[in-house]
Amino acid sequence: MSASTADIAQHEPFSRRTLFWGIFASLLAAAGFFLLSTYAPDFRQPSVGGATPLSKSGIGYAGLAEWLKLTGEAPDMARSDSDLETEMLLVVTISPDSDPDALANIIKLRKGMDTLFVLPKWATLPLFQHEGWEMKIERLPAVVVNDWLGRIAKAKLGGGDITVKQIDVSGQTVNVPDQLQWVADEHPLIAAGNGKAVLTEVEDERFYILTDPDLINNAALKDPDKAAAALKLIEFLQSEEGPVMFDLTLHGFGRKYDLAKLLVEPPFLALTLTILAAAALAFLHGLGRFGPPRADQRAIAFGKRALVDTTAMLLRRAGRLEELGDRYGALARVRAGALLGAPHGLQGEALDRWLDSRDKDEPGGFTTRLQAADAAKTLTQMHEAAEKLHDWTARRLGERR
Repeated sequence: MSASTADIAQHEPFSRRTLFWGIFASLLAAAGFFLLSTYAPDFRQPSVGGATPLSKSGIGYAGLAEWLKLTGEAPDMARSDSDLETEMLLVVTISPDSDPDALANIIKLRKGMDTLFVLPKWATLPLFQHEGWEMKIERLPAVVVNDWLGRIAKAKLGGGDITVKQIDVSGQTVNVPDQLQWVADEHPLIAAGNGKAVLTEVEDERFYILTDPDLINNAALKDPDKAAAALKLIEFLQSEEGPVMFDLTLHGFGRKYDLAKLLVEPPFLALTLTILAAAALAFLHGLGRFGPPRADQRAIAFGKRALVDTTAMLLRRAGRLEELGDRYGALARVRAGALLGAPHGLQGEALDRWLDSRDKDEPGGFTTRLQAADAAKTLTQMHEAAEKLHDWTARRLGERR
């Protein structure tokens, strides 16, 4: 190490290795922040009320999701269309303010797959002093519930009082909920009397409709019998053992796509990785230098060749190339006369005739070539005509020698 290099190294506060790892850690942290900020909204659990699987209010279903987790496998949450196409029992909890288009999309994607639709029942208002809590106001009008029910099956809620006090849910006897909702069905899966179904199956589909949510919602699970019945109900509807999935798309908690997600998900992930790899290679290439730096060259170089090139460029940009043929012919005539010793003062056609007389093999050869140069309009024609004039002059000079 030379003395100057050693002096520079002594004055550097950090080594190159430390700088490299510092830059690498910064880039890694920036990439992690970008990914986390991109996907954070998808996995953030909002604290909301309503009849959703995330709600801890009385009409919510967070208790059922936790109950399934404690007694078996944790349930999944469907946030996208690809999640909805998964082969597992999907529990769709409907609230009065759900998205009808989202429900239609669920019905379309779940054709031939086990799906439990839970109808709404109560009209509520949020308790502002307790985030996520709901205050029950009254039962929803039948026309509102029937609107949602009609989107799934050709059925309507039944009217009249229920005479039974208890119902059987897959072998578990539970008390009948207050103001029980039911539909008419000759072959109910869960009955509240003759022809009165609380759980019914849609014809020619593996869709099930639970008419009364008070059998599985948070308010119901405070009753041990209903908590046990909720598990048996889920087991009864499952085709095979495994986790259950709750739908979130109906409540607006689905996965939203934006430009950042397009950059880090297929099919554009390959393009993003390619750009990053190219940037890394460019950075590594910039760390080293091959040879001394190149000096900046003049915009207009010195010398005759540079003058000719510059003049040609200006003529090309000015669009005057078509006018050069006759001018070049005139210069070639004067040059040929001077080289071959033409009489002084001879010009124009007289000079052409004198030059033609020098050619014994091809009388009029110079004039023919000169006319071709005058008629040239393109670069190719001018180049060919100039070559012929130059060759004619060089041949005549060779004959003189």
